[in-house]
Amino acid sequence: MTIPGPAESVEPVVRTSSGAVRGRTEDGLTVFRGIPFAQPPVGDARFAAPRRPRPWDGVRDAYDFGPPPPQDLGAAGTAGPPDVPGGDDWLTVNVWTPAPDPAAHRPVMVWIHGGAYKMGHSGSPAYDARRIAADGDLVVVTLNYRLGMEGFAHIEGAPANRGLLDQIAALAWVQDNIAAFGGDPDQVTIFGESAGAGSVAALLAMPRAAGLFRRAVAQSVPGTFFSAALAADIGTALAAELGLRPTVEDLSEITPDQLVKAGQALAPKMPGNVSRWGQAAPTVTPYAPVVDGEFLPVTPWQALTSGAARDVDLLVGHNRDENRLFTAMAGKLGQIGEDRASAALRLYAPSGEAAYRAAFPDASANDLYERVQTDWLFAMPSLHLAEAHLAGGGRSHVYELTWPAPAFDGALGACHALDIPLLFGTFQESLALLQFGGAEPSEEALALSARFRSSWTAFARTGDPGWPAYDTGQRLARVFDAESAVAPYPEETSRRLWEGYEFAPLPLVDPKA
Repeated sequence: MTIPGPAESVEPVVRTSSGAVRGRTEDGLTVFRGIPFAQPPVGDARFAAPRRPRPWDGVRDAYDFGPPPPQDLGAAGTAGPPDVPGGDDWLTVNVWTPAPDPAAHRPVMVWIHGGAYKMGHSGSPAYDARRIAADGDLVVVTLNYRLGMEGFAHIEGAPANRGLLDQIAALAWVQDNIAAFGGDPDQVTIFGESAGAGSVAALLAMPRAAGLFRRAVAQSVPGTFFSAALAADIGTALAAELGLRPTVEDLSEITPDQLVKAGQALAPKMPGNVSRWGQAAPTVTPYAPVVDGEFLPVTPWQALTSGAARDVDLLVGHNRDENRLFTAMAGKLGQIGEDRASAALRLYAPSGEAAYRAAFPDASANDLYERVQTDWLFAMPSLHLAEAHLAGGGRSHVYELTWPAPAFDGALGACHALDIPLLFGTFQESLALLQFGGAEPSEEALALSARFRSSWTAFARTGDPGWPAYDTGQRLARVFDAESAVAPYPEETSRRLWEGYEFAPLPLVDPKA
């Protein structure tokens, strides 16, 4: 309930299941930051499943974002956390609400950030949710979860997928508490991008997450889910960087920052391990959800095909030129030659290099490289998730973003993560600085941004984003561009190449290699 008081209009106070929190009124919204949804995962709670937060007395100020989880900023340092207080209270949520009125029953959107399962923070200015909450007249929650080795590495004696278990704990907190903030716990939509979309896909498949949300939005779903054997082998390699075994006993004595450094040390070595780790090796990302047979029994594609989430409405899509962000960040934009293109086609093309070249006869080596990696990592996993949901009796809406980022005279195309500033309206933050070149957004960009938000919030409110559900007859999708349209799914050539392909857990190819 909301606690009345003379300062309520300026600093409203809401009572949660763990204690009262005081927020602030900002730009017509009430914002609460840094509310614990679980105990700090340190000491005897380290590497364990999340535990309910300890209650507190009095009123806790919820003015500041909680500290970011330990993480690898890597080349994407601009996407990292802002200047926030340190500490180990990593597992917190933030709430934007038009009014903390328990009688309001507004739809709720819960954002799960991306970052290759090793970086990111809900306090990033890129994820400022005020425009979504205000434009959609709904409640928005953002959350932190454990990253890297703390959250996703295979550690003997620890539960798998600890970062996903954190997300489930945050969603349980939403169920218990969001009504006091003006939200409706029966109208919860989870949404996420990249690793956040992979998390959304995993949550659709996890029995422990059943009933915690009604709708889901997955923006650029990565197809990288590890088998238990691959996760164990990479976990051993991570611990070996520290001269240790991958056990709770050994790693509990190591600081979180040292674990981050182990991941940073292993990542650049991964491309040399293709013979052992297969398609996972060139991603230079040693973390992903693990199909462990317990918390995540099967892949999301298999789970949705079997009808595991048929009662959850799904909105899923991707950007046309996802991989260009990564080649740009590597300083290789437009510079990929035949050798690298052939290597990528041999590793990723489902029917082999020749089939891809025949399907795209006029494509350059650079374009083939970009196309097959975009298809393998994001485009086809996203489309196949929609089709799996349809096969399992669910309803999916599909989209593709084709509008090119304005920086570099449009050379980035509709690259990975471009949908984030368009959705949040945060054009001067994080990767948007690369995609928009630091320039003010054009009227065209602002109009497209408004269309993104109106579609997402309409979906959260009604289950209908404003275009027909996907089917295997017409295959209609929303194409987001300067002039958006509803049309047959644009990447039909790629769709046919990947038809019938199974996104299975990535295997340990050869443990002796």
